[in-house]
Amino acid sequence: MRKLLVVDDEADVCDFVKNFFEERGYAVLTALNGEDALAIVKDEKPNLTLLDIKMKGMDGIALLKHIRDIDKNIKVVMVTALNEQDKMDEAYRLGAVDYITKPLVLEHLEETVERHLKIALK
Repeated sequence: MRKLLVVDDEADVCDFVKNFFEERGYAVLTALNGEDALAIVKDEKPNLTLLDIKMKGMDGIALLKHIRDIDKNIKVVMVTALNEQDKMDEAYRLGAVDYITKPLVLEHLEETVERHLKIALK
């Protein structure tokens, strides 16, 4: 089964994305902060992580570094509400495979996740 981790400090975003992908047959895990996300990555090894850049506490860039230390095979798609090219450049250098912007457009979100999961599950 395709396993997706959604990391966002806004619970409604996590719930919205979780419901959308569970209806499509995914196993979806959520975390509201970096520390919880790290525990899930270690225990569950998701195929793909949707990772918000701006979060309280550990931000998405710091969390991405930790995810890469744990498992370089987990695909990470960054999620941002702002056009922060310097942050995205850093995320790509650290191994992020893509990014999407908020507000989330479900068709684009689904296409992005599907494209990167096809690569991850080969």
